[in-house]
Amino acid sequence: MTLPLSPFAIISPFPAPAFTTSNTNLSHSCHPFYHRFKPINASSQISLHSPLCSQSPSTSSSSSLPTKTGVIVIGAGLAGLAAATRLQADNIPFLLLEASDAVGGRVRSDLVDGFILDRGFQIFITAYPEAQKLLDYSPLNLQKFYAGAQVYYDGRFHIVADPIRHFSDALSSLANPIGTIADKLLIALTRIRVLTQPDDEILSAPEVSTIDFLRKIGFSDSILDRFFRPFFGGIFFDTELKTTSRLFDFIFKCLALGENTIPACGISAIPDQLAAKLPSNSVFFNSRASSISVIQADSDDFTVRLENGEEVKSELGVIVAVEEFEAVKILAGNLDTPVQVKIPIRSTVCLYFSADQDKVPVKDPVLFLNGSGKGVVNNMFFATNVAPSYGPPGKGLVSVSLIGSFDNVGEEELVEGVVKELSGWFGEGLVGSWKYLRMYRVGYAQPNQCPPTDLKKNPRVKSGLYICGDYVTSATFDGALVSGRRAAEALIRERTLSKV
Repeated sequence: MTLPLSPFAIISPFPAPAFTTSNTNLSHSCHPFYHRFKPINASSQISLHSPLCSQSPSTSSSSSLPTKTGVIVIGAGLAGLAAATRLQADNIPFLLLEASDAVGGRVRSDLVDGFILDRGFQIFITAYPEAQKLLDYSPLNLQKFYAGAQVYYDGRFHIVADPIRHFSDALSSLANPIGTIADKLLIALTRIRVLTQPDDEILSAPEVSTIDFLRKIGFSDSILDRFFRPFFGGIFFDTELKTTSRLFDFIFKCLALGENTIPACGISAIPDQLAAKLPSNSVFFNSRASSISVIQADSDDFTVRLENGEEVKSELGVIVAVEEFEAVKILAGNLDTPVQVKIPIRSTVCLYFSADQDKVPVKDPVLFLNGSGKGVVNNMFFATNVAPSYGPPGKGLVSVSLIGSFDNVGEEELVEGVVKELSGWFGEGLVGSWKYLRMYRVGYAQPNQCPPTDLKKNPRVKSGLYICGDYVTSATFDGALVSGRRAAEALIRERTLSKV
């Protein structure tokens, strides 16, 4: 997940990619979404590790799974799809095995009561370098956020705006309590610095925690607590900002160069686009891998065993493209040294509400941040203000994000707490009229990327066996895409050298 905002921007020497800016109602153009996703019952929470997420498979299932192929890719999230795309480019035969009923991994959407609900608050930054190479932005119909945010502090909202796009808003915000004028100058200087650094240099630079990094730059406590913690805390799912400064700089650079968007037909449109380019008989759903074994000693051929007992043999190699803790289970017996998943993993809870249009307090496609340091809400926005296609005509969609798992808080209690808190923001009359739709508890939203980190890990486990995922690179959409490509390229290189 990545949040929007290009704060206190200065003129960039780099061109931004083209994208669609129209915010017209696109419900008719999203009809493919209505066919791809079957409605699920509303007014209930859902855990992304729960059987409630399962729906009927839309294409291949494990019942027709071949017994042999060239490369087996385990996991059809962004990393697995990127790996498969790279293999296809070299005409290498492969099978993509996905445990769930559709592609996307954590990047999924559902249809509830006519609303498009992304599984957790997810924003796509157009400046992601790998995404620019791999995706066709035009069909995604990317819908822009306002280049700024409204920060709730001391009982009212204070605007933070990009002066290039919203000069008058930015000018009026100079004296507000969300940081000092000196802080806003430091943001501009930080922007200049990251724009002059190559991505590889950023991702391998000396690192400290983000909070220590920002303090070293000289930011005041007022902007740290009221802006950076809710904003970058929402990006990292880490309001303590212990995440590596490398990731801060990379995200900051992408925010400076790009627009912050959501696809008109839901975040699932991104993995769907990648999957649509793959051979129709190459992706198998409801096919959960349980183990990988070498066929015989001194061989690079592997057998992947599924939970249902079926087996598939690979002649060229296996790419494991699942979340880190699942990868450790699947790779058991293939690792020279035990792997400890860094904890705590990053979790989030996302709640959705519907509202009549006259009960939506603003019309701008803006992000709201909680800068008060109180309550459970970290950030929220009105999704239909950004993309009207996220809801039926005459209705608004409210997205609210919390940081953490809140495992010990029940659904009803959490909903009541959020409604009460937002009533203090927008008024009880408005918020009290909203209808609760669904809660997503995302137990594994991101890997923990506190220092020390290696954001350019070698994908090779051993000959013929490779890993990819955002835990291998950076915990971003782009990191997942990069890791998938690199894993496939490592396999291709090794196979080529072995033939020589």
